[in-house]
Amino acid sequence: MLVLSRKLGETVEIDGGITVTVTRIGAGRVQLGIEAPQDVAIWRSEVPGEGDSDDHTN
Repeated sequence: MLVLSRKLGETVEIDGGITVTVTRIGAGRVQLGIEAPQDVAIWRSEVPGEGDSDDHTN
């Protein structure tokens, strides 16, 4: 696993046109904005069964 430190507004770019941006930092939480091509599925791992559906939003 690659571990990176980012500040508010900084981004990480991943091969294939995926961009992850730190949009908010709060008490014990970080909000991320993710931009990706339509054919890339993005799921939150803590939501059971979320990855089971073909209905997803980028």
